[in-house]
Amino acid sequence: MNKKVKILLLIVVLGTAGFFGARYYAYHAGQRDIQSEDAAYTVASTAVVNEFTSDVNGANKKYLEKPVAISGTITSVNAKEVILDNSVNCNLNAADSNLKNGQKVTIKGRVVGFDDLLGELKLDQCNISNTK
Repeated sequence: MNKKVKILLLIVVLGTAGFFGARYYAYHAGQRDIQSEDAAYTVASTAVVNEFTSDVNGANKKYLEKPVAISGTITSVNAKEVILDNSVNCNLNAADSNLKNGQKVTIKGRVVGFDDLLGELKLDQCNISNTK
């Protein structure tokens, strides 16, 4: 092989490795273990939603990307999704078949955003901390 073909082949191999390395980092390296962190805030579901509806920017600065413990009453359970008081949408790490509508729980998770159109706070990486 001549020198130009070797250089071109090296560039293709390095570019492919760089692409897949960046993709792996984007999907896997940035994940935190929310359950091992202390909750930055412990709050009732209605109170936190009221904060977001009255001042979205202030509430985002306070809660966004932070681990929080939110207590409320389950109004919907669907596999790995739990909704508290029709306003807090929690994506659980693992499905829990013991959860039922009307049950009071405290869920710990990471706040990922507020949907002001639906009036719904969204959390991910959630686990049930306490059931009543």
